[in-house]
Amino acid sequence: MGELRHVLLVEDEPDLRELVRLALSAVGRMEVTVCADGQTALETFNAGRHDLVLLDVMMPGMDGPETLRRLRLLPGGAAVPAVFLTARTRTDLDGVDGVAAAAVIAKPFDPLTLAAELHAIYQAVPSPR
Repeated sequence: MGELRHVLLVEDEPDLRELVRLALSAVGRMEVTVCADGQTALETFNAGRHDLVLLDVMMPGMDGPETLRRLRLLPGGAAVPAVFLTARTRTDLDGVDGVAAAAVIAKPFDPLTLAAELHAIYQAVPSPR
C-alpha cells in the first residue's frame, strides 16, 4: 500500500481549515488541497489526485455526507478513503443516508497528532487504491 501524501480537506470554517492545513502540511508533511464547500470539493477532486478526503459534516449548502455521496459517483471516487471531521458523535453518523466513512475524528482534536491519526486510518483501510 502506498503512503498518504495528498489530502483533500473540505471545511467551511476558515480558522479550522487553516489549522488542519498547517497540521497536515507542517507536522505530517502532506500536500493538502483545501476547499470551503462541497461543490468546490467535487470540482477539485476531478482536477487532482487525492489519497484521502477529510471532510466536515455540518456545512452550509451541501453537507459532508452529501458531498461524500456525490464524490463516490465520480471516477476514482469510490476508491478514496474518506474521514469525517465533526463535533457530532460516531453514533450520529452511522448509516447517515447510507454513506460510510473510513473513520470519524471528533472536534476538538489535537493538531499535533492529526497527521499520525490519518496515517493510521489510511493504512487500516483495505486497498484498492
